[in-house]
Amino acid sequence: MEGNQSISNPDTAAGATLFGGDRRALARAISRCEREPDSVGQLLERAYAHATGALRIGITGPPGSGKSTLTDKLLGAYRRDGRRVAVVATDPSSPYSGGSLLGDRVRMGSHTGDPGVFIRSMSTRGRLGGLNASAEMVAVLLDAEGYGPILFETVGVGQSEVEVIDRTDTVVVVIAPGFGDDIQAEKAGLMEVGDVFVVNKADHPGAIKAARTLENMVSMGPGHDWRPPVLLTVAKTGEGVDELVDAIRSHNESMAGLGALRARRRARAEAEISRMIERLVVQVSGPAIAQYSEAVMAGATDPWSAAKQIFDSFRIEDTDREANC
Repeated sequence: MEGNQSISNPDTAAGATLFGGDRRALARAISRCEREPDSVGQLLERAYAHATGALRIGITGPPGSGKSTLTDKLLGAYRRDGRRVAVVATDPSSPYSGGSLLGDRVRMGSHTGDPGVFIRSMSTRGRLGGLNASAEMVAVLLDAEGYGPILFETVGVGQSEVEVIDRTDTVVVVIAPGFGDDIQAEKAGLMEVGDVFVVNKADHPGAIKAARTLENMVSMGPGHDWRPPVLLTVAKTGEGVDELVDAIRSHNESMAGLGALRARRRARAEAEISRMIERLVVQVSGPAIAQYSEAVMAGATDPWSAAKQIFDSFRIEDTDREANC
């Protein structure tokens, strides 16, 4: 992909997009990030040079809460405002191919053919956390291509699958009436990451009660400068979606004013650097790991000692390299 002629020169004038509007090139680049993440270094360099810091919105919540329908309506609201919008919808993995089941993309089919919309379904590939491992790379590519906001819809998640907070600027937690006592099990994880809470399917019985329960939980949470609002929506009809857009904007403005948005994005950059270091270390030390694993199996050493010896070998190589410079 790095040799693709559709990729613009990174030294061109500010504002130029990475692929010049070539949607197929963008799709191929995303596929490459998913399948060959270790081979996209130069591509990501170019993408970061063009990225503008587009707003990222996470849509998460338990299965059956209507996340896909609500995401579809949010997409439409931003399009009416003239924004170019991208959606990264994470679907469960196929048990046969490991690919995405594409259910979320089907539910957003009304935007097919709209040049201002880019929808990509990605599979979890068995990964916990609610998002694909390449989500950060994909977000940078979409940003560089001029899309913003970028909506991340997670798979149906529970209390431990809250990676979305590390990838986005604003997290919308979607709940449906009738969640009952399950929220008690989720409050230690999912309920703590929400910046905006939504009770979807508000035309169903129990919606008001669910909203009051959420409001009570928010009031008992740790005190912050931003208090997450609790909204009622009916995603099928679009009711409450404009209020949700306003709440997302208010959160973003509040975070920016307090300096919290910059802090969250810095933490995101630090986390991505750490992930890249881990990937590079594993890639470079693969042969050594295989060698030491045999020694561990034979009882000649243990995993901790093996890891330390591999790490120390990197330090020795760096010292030798500096001495020869």
